[in-house]
Amino acid sequence: MSGTFPEVRYADADGTAIAYCVRGDAPRALIRVPDIMSSILVSVVDPWVDAFNELLSRFARLIRLDRRGLGMSDPLASDDVPPLEQQVDDVLAVMDAVGVCQAALGGSGDGAQVALMFAATHPERVSALILNNAWARAFRAPHYPIGPDPASREQRRLQMLANWGDLDRPWGLESFAPSRRDDPTLPQLLARRQQVSASPGAAAAMYLNEGNDVREVLPFVHAPTLVLCPSGCHPRAESLQLIDHAQYLAEHLPNARLARLPGVDSYAGPGVPERAAIIEEFLTGTRPAPLGDRVLATVLFTDIVASTERVASRGDEAWRADLDRHDAMVRTQFQRFRGREVSAAGDGFFAVFDGPARAVRCAQAISEGAEAIGLGVRAGVHVGECEVRGDDLAGIAVHIGARVCALARPGEVLATSTVRDLVAGSGITFTERGTRTLRGVPGEWRVLAAES
Repeated sequence: MSGTFPEVRYADADGTAIAYCVRGDAPRALIRVPDIMSSILVSVVDPWVDAFNELLSRFARLIRLDRRGLGMSDPLASDDVPPLEQQVDDVLAVMDAVGVCQAALGGSGDGAQVALMFAATHPERVSALILNNAWARAFRAPHYPIGPDPASREQRRLQMLANWGDLDRPWGLESFAPSRRDDPTLPQLLARRQQVSASPGAAAAMYLNEGNDVREVLPFVHAPTLVLCPSGCHPRAESLQLIDHAQYLAEHLPNARLARLPGVDSYAGPGVPERAAIIEEFLTGTRPAPLGDRVLATVLFTDIVASTERVASRGDEAWRADLDRHDAMVRTQFQRFRGREVSAAGDGFFAVFDGPARAVRCAQAISEGAEAIGLGVRAGVHVGECEVRGDDLAGIAVHIGARVCALARPGEVLATSTVRDLVAGSGITFTERGTRTLRGVPGEWRVLAAES
């Protein structure tokens, strides 16, 4: 699993159980009304979502819920979508269960329609709105030339039923993250998100509901509103028309502003720090530390095993020659796998990569190269948030990577479960090495050995 399993509770909404969880203890409350692919458990299977939630919880008391019929909330009796009024009451039930009188409300996708209806009918309980990849209605209509043709609804429903949660080609693979369509880990990541969020029938019913249309309530939404969408549109995602939907909302809401995020993907992925920073500035009036100061990165540590004994047996001059060959080989592999050397100390290296699969492959190549020159090298790989200090990186993720490396045997590449989850589908296999306590790092960590 990528994130810690959340502490889930249930609110009673007229006899229906609505699942929710709370993260953080800031005075300001932020309630997220999810789309069909953003259930509470998504933070467990998607490390990017877990990182996003962590960033939000630093300045807000983050309350997440599963909508009626989705995730861990009670299922629907049929495929009929619950009316928006009922879903608004469900959000109220969660607010009352938590004891929150007023909150910022965040809605994404079809969940944004619930958030908009809530803000229009209960303005005293909404301090602000954040709408992400949102729309007033899903399909084209008179005076609304945005979205797919309603005649395509049945075809889209059948496609969702056939591909929802498919591990090889999940629904939306081509459109949600077109810039990452060649990433071998993306299909399983999206499939897992879908599997823990909704059944195929419930997802299709919610997403393709032509009846939900909140255009008439937009003039009555007076809360300050932030509308987020990608800044560009990839040909594979043209049918979503997210930019057009967002512009319509920004133009028809009395107190809204549009923020276009870098890229063409509706799936945030590595862009979560930028998204979280914009939301923080909108809600607090203060932007966090410059985004370049903190990044989500893959760190790799390598170390020659028993180097002191080898110096004693080989002598200083011969050892220096071995070390020079080792260093040249390591740097060649860094270049091959697009790694950036952060530091080299004694007989070890610290490097950062833009993808965990490349870091693992690089570590394996270094291990093989070291063996060819008679050396044993151990390696540790981890993915986490790092603090940037010039050309250096710091933070708890760096310490975790170093501690995992120290646990490895000669020729072994160890990784955390976060790495394993992110490289699913890449062909890399892992063997469990148990749960470990890492010196100076809170909690326990699952450690695995990369085998191929």
